[in-house]
Amino acid sequence: MATERGRIQISGFDSTRVEEREPISGWVEDTGTETVGRYQRAFARFRRNRIALLGVATVITMALVALFSYPTQVFGITIQPFHLAPFSPTETGFLNPDMGGRYERISWTHPMGTDRDARDIFSRWLIGGRYSVSIGFIVVGITSVVGIIYGSISGYYGGWIDELMMRILDVIFAFPGLVLALVIVAMLGGGYWQLVLAFSLFGWAGYARLIRGEILKVKENEYVLAAKALGARDRKVIFRHIVPNAITPVIVQASLAVGTVVIGVAALGFLGIGFDPGTPEWGTMLDATLDTLITGPEGSIPWWATFFPGAGIFMFVMAMNLVGDGLNDALNAQEDVAVTPGGGG
Repeated sequence: MATERGRIQISGFDSTRVEEREPISGWVEDTGTETVGRYQRAFARFRRNRIALLGVATVITMALVALFSYPTQVFGITIQPFHLAPFSPTETGFLNPDMGGRYERISWTHPMGTDRDARDIFSRWLIGGRYSVSIGFIVVGITSVVGIIYGSISGYYGGWIDELMMRILDVIFAFPGLVLALVIVAMLGGGYWQLVLAFSLFGWAGYARLIRGEILKVKENEYVLAAKALGARDRKVIFRHIVPNAITPVIVQASLAVGTVVIGVAALGFLGIGFDPGTPEWGTMLDATLDTLITGPEGSIPWWATFFPGAGIFMFVMAMNLVGDGLNDALNAQEDVAVTPGGGG
């Protein structure tokens, strides 16, 4: 029995042990021989999903192809030892007779033919992935982080803080995201970082509302009360104990949103306001060859000029959707397992 006045000693409770063990909020499976975390189980389930792995392989392949498509220079120094694109994306057959003429059909020299300016579509298609793919990942990275922070604060504190922050989201959701992006690009002009800003400025709102709803449920769990009782700061409670248990739907949403951003960038490029004309970006390439859908040289339709840029968008977005579906199945799978809080100790 404790002899000090003003102190209460609870039998069987060792605060040092709680502080030193795994995070209170970490629910794990005790297999008898080893402790397996929730995300380890999810990763194991994801690896068994062949369709999702096909999506991952496609995304990685397209990202690497885009990365090594053409020499990259930093401060005037070429840091890429080789490139996959056989021609420069701006080189035309008018200046280089070896490239052939406009609307050349598919051949060994031009695996995807040439466009109306006698530029090699294959080279431009490879390099176009740099714009679309990189913007998709950068925008999702920015918006998911901002949305998680915003939604976590709103859901955790509740009350008038939550009410005010949610009304701001209502104003943002009153306008379609693509329309807001179009307005921003129209004001700032087209360009790489202008598009990143256009899709990031309000794109975080969806993540904020999603994780806010999860946090409203998670914050009522016992381990959150235990963390507070141990004197943990609000910041630690939110980002160490609550967010890791509420972030599952955000991960799935982020994986699907990459494809959505790529479609948005391509849509603005197709409208002619995304990048400058002639930029080897998939949507801009479609806009540059829009007239070929109606008529081509001598009445023929050079289908390859629009097919391959559109196919690039389709392949990447479909692959990201497969990855998102695989993550959703792996993270939300319900299994009959025995679980113990905080590392089984």
